[in-house]
Amino acid sequence: GTVLAYDNPGFGLSDGLPRQEVDPPRQARGYRDAVSCMRARADVRADAIALWGSSFSGGHVLMAGALDPRVAAVVSQVPFVAGWDLIALRKDADDFVAALFAEREARSRGAPATLLPVTGRRGDPCALPGDDGYEWFMATGGPTWRNEVTLSSFELVRGYEPGWWAHRIAPRPLLLIVATDDKVTPTEHARAMFERANQPKELVEVPGTHFAVYSGAGFDAAMAATTAFLDRHLG
Repeated sequence: GTVLAYDNPGFGLSDGLPRQEVDPPRQARGYRDAVSCMRARADVRADAIALWGSSFSGGHVLMAGALDPRVAAVVSQVPFVAGWDLIALRKDADDFVAALFAEREARSRGAPATLLPVTGRRGDPCALPGDDGYEWFMATGGPTWRNEVTLSSFELVRGYEPGWWAHRIAPRPLLLIVATDDKVTPTEHARAMFERANQPKELVEVPGTHFAVYSGAGFDAAMAATTAFLDRHLG
């Protein structure tokens, strides 16, 4: 098979401004651009293109796959599915939302974007708190990865609901892989999304936290399920 991997606009080796700003609809459109790119290649079967995404991109593939009839199958791993609910889980949700709109007003007056760390140890102000996430990112971040994201990203994330699109993927098959104790992209959000999705659909549960699918037995289980699913549906 052939795999296309790329950096989202504003990140890594891709151009685009503002830098380090998560713009969900813009990123989701990138998947449809990627499908166009792959369909133009002579060494790729145009009728056998699948989308695979994990964590935040696990939500992108739900929306992009639903909107793009050229996509033959979707694999969504430990996905972000509900922006409003995720922000609402914060203990400081009201104050945080107020800060997001104060940032919007400041930027409208020409102030530079406020940057937060993507990850940090438990108790540190960041996008993804917790020692397991900090250790994983610090160990795997490549030469272009930067541990920062704009505060405004969270206002955009709060309005992003890719789980609403899951039922529109059918009749193309959907594989959902969840971690049983996921607090980053909560397990219960993904399970509820899966219930709303239409057949054909498959659910695989990997024991552990959000990062269990990226190493060790959890990675092996997730990849085995993914390759078996793609073999069955794409041949």
